[in-house]
Amino acid sequence: MDLTLGRLAQPPAPRYRERTVPTVTLPESPVVPGRPAEIHVREAGSASGSPVVILHGGWGYEAYSYDAAIEALAPRHRVLAPDRVGYGRSGRVPALPRGFHRLMAEETLAVMDALGIREAALWGHSDGAVIAAHMAFLAPQRVSAIVLEALHFFCDKRASVEFFETAIRDPERFGPAVVEACRRDHGESWKDVLAAGGWAWLDIIDEGRRGKRDIYSGRLSEIRAPALVLHGARDPRTEPGEVEAALAALPRARLARLDAGHSPHNSREAAHAIDAARQFLAGEGWPRSS
Repeated sequence: MDLTLGRLAQPPAPRYRERTVPTVTLPESPVVPGRPAEIHVREAGSASGSPVVILHGGWGYEAYSYDAAIEALAPRHRVLAPDRVGYGRSGRVPALPRGFHRLMAEETLAVMDALGIREAALWGHSDGAVIAAHMAFLAPQRVSAIVLEALHFFCDKRASVEFFETAIRDPERFGPAVVEACRRDHGESWKDVLAAGGWAWLDIIDEGRRGKRDIYSGRLSEIRAPALVLHGARDPRTEPGEVEAALAALPRARLARLDAGHSPHNSREAAHAIDAARQFLAGEGWPRSS
């Protein structure tokens, strides 16, 4: 089993000036309907800058910190990085419901509403990339561009079954850096966070084995926003042909493939990954409309 996770050491204190919105209160979250949801949001950059929403992966913000990326984006953009319900300082859920990617996309759109943001560019990593893609086809008028890092496409990711089982049963095997980062983010419930993600992905894989091809139910081709697919050539969570299948479905996408694993933005290739995303989010090299 490949447990390579990239660089997970304690991140240095960011040099940008962070303006933290302690919480955004939603009447309810689609993930846990029927009760108010308190969403913690990191905010940095210029209040007048074009908004960029950062969507963390399935282990939360700290596991693959975006601090260096936010520092690069802050001079030009208003950067917001919400902890979704179930992560960080936004409270816990007993389990991730079926269809959680779509529900979390709807939640993030509600957070944008609460912050008065009509349209934003998105940068999502792993589960966050899947959520960003859902936002782009659910609300195309609200998404100006997307960076899809470590994007998942296939449901049947059987090469990752043991990885997700480890997240459920023995997450300490991922190593002390992972434990430290996840405990820093989620407190003593960090194991529950990883287990919830593991169970949810095993359900997705089971759907794939029963015939469902892609996580988006064939809707990825509906995305009209320009997309940068930022991917590590050594990503252990990627199935053979998965990146190519995603690119074939995306009408306005280009690929930046780096010598990295699952998280190019905080790997040894971080400078290249962050610069590629920064330039793309500034409007450079956007694929033309078909």
